[in-house]
Amino acid sequence: MFGRGVISTIYGHALQAAGHDVEFYVREGRAQQYVDEVVLDLIDARRTPLGRHARHVVPTRLRESFGPGDGFDLVVLSVGHHHLEAASAFLAPRLGDATVLVLGNVWEEPLSAVAPIPASQVVFGFPQAGGGFAEDGILHGAMMRTVILGAAGAAPSSRELAVQDAFRRAGFTISEEKDMRGWLWLHFAADAGMHAQGLRHGGLASMIGDRRAFRDAFLTGRELLPVLEARGVDLRRHRRAMLPHRLPAQTGAVMAWASARFRIAQVSLAAHTDPRAGEPIAVLRDALLEARRLGIPTPRLEATLQDEGVR
Repeated sequence: MFGRGVISTIYGHALQAAGHDVEFYVREGRAQQYVDEVVLDLIDARRTPLGRHARHVVPTRLRESFGPGDGFDLVVLSVGHHHLEAASAFLAPRLGDATVLVLGNVWEEPLSAVAPIPASQVVFGFPQAGGGFAEDGILHGAMMRTVILGAAGAAPSSRELAVQDAFRRAGFTISEEKDMRGWLWLHFAADAGMHAQGLRHGGLASMIGDRRAFRDAFLTGRELLPVLEARGVDLRRHRRAMLPHRLPAQTGAVMAWASARFRIAQVSLAAHTDPRAGEPIAVLRDALLEARRLGIPTPRLEATLQDEGVR
């Protein structure tokens, strides 16, 4: 696992519990700052739709270096999209024959975003988990049963199949996405809408139960759909992902109800209390810059960033 953040720790725990040999790469000097285990308070939906709540002590074997001779089969890379370039440059000479699973937001052309890692060694996916570390160091997290994984061709490659198998053995259901590029960009647009409203409301945590905030998030994300079309995305291939943008009021009401009713949704949102953290601001800025580059108006997004003093 590249790093010992929220996503790396949650999925590292799941893979480790399924019998995989898991280690966490951290930057030089960080191993001494961390303890060798994490207390994970997790709502886990792999067995029940609403999630089973349990507390785990997760051993975290840390390392500050690795190289092509270390024999890793898989490197899970889950960082903010604006850190992908630096992380990929670091990883490329150290991978050997390891597969890299990019698990998170991407806004560039996917393979360009992770160059110089060889395209043949990359699998793209997206986590269905979230949460955050509390002041006492406990990680409060929530994890859905499904993991979204891309399949580049008509049939999954051997590397894609190996990644799918690893997650299935850990109790996950695989949602296989043929147009992962389009799906990632649609999710990025949705994130921009959510973070725009988070900026107005003081964080995503403050949006829990607020149907108007969710509606406005989907309306803001909808402004970016022409950006995706201009970049070559066939939106007709993503009817389910498009639904919240086509029915923002109805979906906003459902999301508000779910966020107030279900603990698994609350945990995922509750950790996002700083709307000016690095990733939310980077998402908003990069989405707006691309819309401006293509000459596509995004009045809601523009107004939010202007009102909140984000340049």
